[in-house]
Amino acid sequence: MDIDTGYTQSELMVAAASRQIADGEVVFVGMRLPLLGFLVAKSLQAPNAVGVYELGIIREMVAPEPILTMGDLPNLYRSQWLADTRDTMSLLQQGLVDVSFIGGAQVDRFGNLNTTQTGGDGTAITRLPGSGGACDLACLAHRHIIIMAHEKRRFVPRVDYITSPGYGDGKGWRESVGLIRGGPAAVITTLGVFIFDPETCEMVLASVHPGATVDMIAEQTGWPVRISTYLSQTDPPTRQELSALRRFDPERYWTGK
Repeated sequence: MDIDTGYTQSELMVAAASRQIADGEVVFVGMRLPLLGFLVAKSLQAPNAVGVYELGIIREMVAPEPILTMGDLPNLYRSQWLADTRDTMSLLQQGLVDVSFIGGAQVDRFGNLNTTQTGGDGTAITRLPGSGGACDLACLAHRHIIIMAHEKRRFVPRVDYITSPGYGDGKGWRESVGLIRGGPAAVITTLGVFIFDPETCEMVLASVHPGATVDMIAEQTGWPVRISTYLSQTDPPTRQELSALRRFDPERYWTGK
């Protein structure tokens, strides 16, 4: 593997996110790091992946120039479909989206996400931005990938509010509430990558980022961390991944230190 050691933490997360995308998949792209992750995957191992953007854009080709947001003009140029949010969200309802990317203020061991509010039960309530389309993505895509900073205040035993459902309280929960597909497949953090145990639907530490340790991850997690038998170190970004990434974020607007 051709490794470049001069990368940032955000670039490592983008590379890890891009590896979750397979060729030919329909990807509900999202903003910031997920947007870059899709573009890197599209440029390398997934040239036939199709990008679905919340504003109503569908692209089979990468944008001809760098973009900072999904609504930038180069992302509209020669898109296959330029409609509105209602149209792209309908693709989720039809089960046509393979993978989506979302984040949150809190996550728990079953992958439930909170972007609505923290506090309550006698403590001060802090209002958060809310769901947007995140609940739809978590409910209706065939799988979703969570990307977020790894801090103990975010990785809590139980989220204060379920905005975007993961596996509820364990295996069988999604089916019991009528969610016929989907669920979180991975959690990419600033310290490592988690996957989900198919038997319990609990988060399991699969890889540790270079520079991080299991002890660091345990210290920043609000429940006892389960560790995979096959625990590894996250592969750093390759030169090819960094080259593609910096083509789309040349000023390192999203991925600088």
